[in-house]
Amino acid sequence: MNFDKNEPWSVREERFAVERAERREARKAASLDAWGAHVGAAIVTIALVLLSWNGKLVALGIVGGVFLLWFSAALAWAYADGDHGRHTLQRAYNGMFGWGDRF
Repeated sequence: MNFDKNEPWSVREERFAVERAERREARKAASLDAWGAHVGAAIVTIALVLLSWNGKLVALGIVGGVFLLWFSAALAWAYADGDHGRHTLQRAYNGMFGWGDRF
């Protein structure tokens, strides 16, 4: 978002709105690579299984609740950004577990 100091505020806001719309459309059109998200989901699943296997039910509830809240927030953010249907779920899934590609 580049701007000129002498540019009128209304022109700047209009240009910024066009740039935001272009980025949103590009983000919606891009394919979502879910490999890192699958790795992250596997790591979380293994951690939850280990917690339940060891009888740490309070920790299981806390960790599971945190990830449920995180997914709900990611889903609400993707929906508020204008996505609907399956693409919303994919973006929320990638937003929640996308850190798994760092391993």
